[in-house]
Amino acid sequence: MSLLQPSFRGRLRLFFALVVILPLIVVAVVLFRLLGAENTGRYDARLGQAQLAAAGLYEDARQEAVRATHAVETDAALSTAIHDRNRRQIDARLSALAVRTAAERIRLEVHGLGSFQAGTADALAPAVADLQDSTGRSIGRLVISTTSAEELALRLQRILALQVRIDQNGRTLASTLTAATTARLPARGQVQIGGEEYDATTVAGQGFTGSRDDIRLLARENDGGPGGVLVVIAITLGFLALASAFFMIVSRTLRSEVQRLLVAARRLGRGDLSVSVPAEGSDEFAELGKEFNSMARQLEARLDDLRRERGRLQEAIRRVGESFARGLDRVGVLEIVIQTAVDGVGAAGGRATMRRRADAPMEEVAHSGDPAPFERALRAAELAVTEAGQVAEIQIGGTSALAAPLSATEGGDRVLAIVSVARAERPFTAGERELFAYLTSQAAVSVENVDLHETVQRQAVTDELTGLFNHRRFQEVIAAEVERARRYDQQMGLIMLDIDNFKHVNDRYGHVQGDMVLREVARVLRQSARDIDEPARYGGEEMAVALPQTDLEGAFRFAERVRQRIEALDLPLQDGEGVLKVTASFGAASLAETPQQDKEGLVAAADAALYRAKRAGKNRTVKAE
Repeated sequence: MSLLQPSFRGRLRLFFALVVILPLIVVAVVLFRLLGAENTGRYDARLGQAQLAAAGLYEDARQEAVRATHAVETDAALSTAIHDRNRRQIDARLSALAVRTAAERIRLEVHGLGSFQAGTADALAPAVADLQDSTGRSIGRLVISTTSAEELALRLQRILALQVRIDQNGRTLASTLTAATTARLPARGQVQIGGEEYDATTVAGQGFTGSRDDIRLLARENDGGPGGVLVVIAITLGFLALASAFFMIVSRTLRSEVQRLLVAARRLGRGDLSVSVPAEGSDEFAELGKEFNSMARQLEARLDDLRRERGRLQEAIRRVGESFARGLDRVGVLEIVIQTAVDGVGAAGGRATMRRRADAPMEEVAHSGDPAPFERALRAAELAVTEAGQVAEIQIGGTSALAAPLSATEGGDRVLAIVSVARAERPFTAGERELFAYLTSQAAVSVENVDLHETVQRQAVTDELTGLFNHRRFQEVIAAEVERARRYDQQMGLIMLDIDNFKHVNDRYGHVQGDMVLREVARVLRQSARDIDEPARYGGEEMAVALPQTDLEGAFRFAERVRQRIEALDLPLQDGEGVLKVTASFGAASLAETPQQDKEGLVAAADAALYRAKRAGKNRTVKAE
């Protein structure tokens, strides 16, 4: 093998060296030079943007303090303590308000009483408010901060990706860089810290009692600039141009040898297994030709095996079809049947569609292969099944599609599930249509069993009159939700309601009217509940709703909303003479507020609150104590 005619491997090595390695070395050299250059303007722009962002974050912290100031200056207990000039109560109330408002530091100055403090001394970004009595006369001044120096420093470091030090009147309160804690930093300029060069700038703010907050921002000079990006782009474009030129040169030398394999592959793709590729020589292309010829011989031998496998596959499909009648998972059955149908009839793709409810549109729940290219034919076949209610075959533009119904409404007026398959170039044979019909008929039996199983399950946990969960299901749900709330430290609420004067309704208007009242109240309860809520008929005229991820206040608001909607009902009397107004009493409880923090304690708390509402005059909501 001469140097003028290298092997395929040798040519690949030459191609790689000329097109990849050499340009890569050039790019690496240029990049190192670019990354080593300094760009003072870049640092100035970066620090200028960081200054604006830091000032904005400082102002955000001050606005948080303003909101906390409003909560403190409007606190009734603090106003009372100031009015009574009780220093102990003022100190105690300030400490409580510091916790409630998440304030880092509170300073209160009262005329004639002096100053009071709560919280830590390293707070910053304070808000100041004048305290006034009921006549508008100034009685003191309130200063509050909700942000500590360490908290603000860490927040700035995370957002700006810079090192931060915060000083107050020359004293360092917090630093994200240990070496900078005691270093002398200029207001603006370069400084060396721990052997590293930093650019420094300062953002000033007003601190407590006239002090000055200085936020020092430090940027290390080690990043590339936009000029380097432009150079990298230019070099990359040059690299691509060079690679394209060498690729064209090398590809022409390989085309003649690749062409032989290409012609043979095309013949093999058309089913001509007698194809043979010339395999003279000892280079890699000759070895590839020999392997290609060996593959063709092996494919020819495998073809007979595949024909025999096809017969066994069809028999296996029949056995799988018989097993469908024992399934209880509708979507699972549809997934199996569509996969089996596509394989069994040799389709290129297929899908299963169904209605979630009788009045809902059809939607795809499972597919096999790629049904997208056959969308038009599949849709036409499914439409024919919807109209006729039986197996249909459609041929459109060289595409054949088969579809069959799996279930329908009780009256048979609406198809609820359809399986459809399709392929191009050739229609389905009579045997394939027969196999498809058999498979879908077995699947229909399985879907019917699933419907029956779901109906039985639903009836076992549902109150027949109201459509709500029954008492047994409620006990299961509340136990599971309480356990989940305790395990994941989540909120859990519960409301219980009782229809006011329900016995009077039954006695005066009859049980038919009473049943209507129960159904209408249950309807309001269902419409008001979220998807995760669990409304249930607890017993008689008493109902309950388990409220996952809901605290006591949320449970109370939900109960009030339901109570008002019930109060607004106008229920027609059975004799047609006027309307009936009903009300209900509610008890609201939450797991976190219940001493026992278990299912029994939560139910007992809500039940006790309900009966307090009854004793207090009915048609109201009471929170658990």
